[in-house]
Amino acid sequence: MKLFYSPTSPFVRKVVACAITRDLDSRIERIRTDAHASPAALLAANPLSKVPALLTDDGVALFDSPLICEYLDSIGDEPPLFPAHGASRWVALRFQALADGIMDAAVMARGETVRPHEAARQANIERQKAAVARGLDLLEDQPPSDGLPDIGAISVACALGYLDFRFAEDAWRDHHPRLAQWYERVSTLPGIAQTAPPG
Repeated sequence: MKLFYSPTSPFVRKVVACAITRDLDSRIERIRTDAHASPAALLAANPLSKVPALLTDDGVALFDSPLICEYLDSIGDEPPLFPAHGASRWVALRFQALADGIMDAAVMARGETVRPHEAARQANIERQKAAVARGLDLLEDQPPSDGLPDIGAISVACALGYLDFRFAEDAWRDHHPRLAQWYERVSTLPGIAQTAPPG
């Protein structure tokens, strides 16, 4: 398998954390990619020119982290990250959706902060940061389980890691102590520990 990646993408981190957790990381060749440059190899795998994008051993191109993670969950012999049915499945997928939303908002806010400041741009940054804050508040009230990692817990951990990486000054832990304790515990899991953002 081949993974088009950027080392700073929280969505790539989620995919790699899933691969490590599923003991598949050694089967994936990583191709560092500048998605903003839209290289031909990436466009052949993902016409949207975004990472992560995965080429399977069968030559099928998959993109978007939820799809790639679900594909990785379908191969190998490790315990599944996506519960098959029942309430646990919907809880895990809900955590994944919430974490992906936090990551989307944080990435968008980060993109805006590196551009010249204008009133409209600053308003968008504040809007995205408010979405992150509301997501964190929900996670503080209802953190993921500490049991076997599933796609929801991995996604939340990657979202929190991205906030540490790009928005350390916002000190999310100060207002979310329960979530901070949860994150400290899951940060020791191999898939999370081995994929910490550069830094």
